[in-house]
Amino acid sequence: MQHTLRRCLGMAQTPLLRLYPSPIAVATRRSFASVPQEENKKEQEARSNRNHLPRLMDFPEVVWPSALNTIKNWITIQFIIRPYFDSEFQLKDFIFGAKQALQVVSSKLMGGELDSLDNLVSADAIAELKPVIQKLSMSQRRQLEIKESDIYLSFPYQVGIMFDEANDKLQKRFVEVTMVFHVMRGLSEMRERGEEIPWNMGTLPEYQDKVFICNYRFIKEFTAGQQSDWTINVANHFRAIDLITETK
Repeated sequence: MQHTLRRCLGMAQTPLLRLYPSPIAVATRRSFASVPQEENKKEQEARSNRNHLPRLMDFPEVVWPSALNTIKNWITIQFIIRPYFDSEFQLKDFIFGAKQALQVVSSKLMGGELDSLDNLVSADAIAELKPVIQKLSMSQRRQLEIKESDIYLSFPYQVGIMFDEANDKLQKRFVEVTMVFHVMRGLSEMRERGEEIPWNMGTLPEYQDKVFICNYRFIKEFTAGQQSDWTINVANHFRAIDLITETK
């Protein structure tokens, strides 16, 4: 109690100038306090700009599955693809192969080795990708490489059947599958160290530069007597944080 009284008496004897600092002093303190925050914000923006990946191909970004598409995909696979196109088609096996293809293609994109992708990526896609890849910095190219073990979510967004009736004598038939992959760079190393993976890592600042989404579209011809292997006609990589920033 005495200490409290002494503190109150001391304040009563303090000149008013000390109790109420001038507006200039307050403004000066605020301006100096805001400088580090502004610098940190500028540094974050500069780093984000350096890491920002331009759109590799003209294709709308797909992030999450569609409930309606999921039902349609199941119907298409069970009642059209397996009975009339490929009786051995299994979605689980296809996703496994798609992950491996993503790892191979992303490595070639990172190295700028697009000419070596002739048998895996369509000629039209390579022609569209090449000028974009050539303009990327080395730090941007490094972001393109994806390890299969760093994929934590993958799903087919859309499964479609296409017919080409340009030739009256032969109707060409194709199956097209758009795949979505969610990737966190360094995920496999984190798991090896036994670190806990936060379910909302895409929204946490320390993970935002590491979380990527890849959209790859696969196509295969099933025309009688002219069947082909699966090839990729769309390859897009983007950071989730960039997509959020662009939509604000």
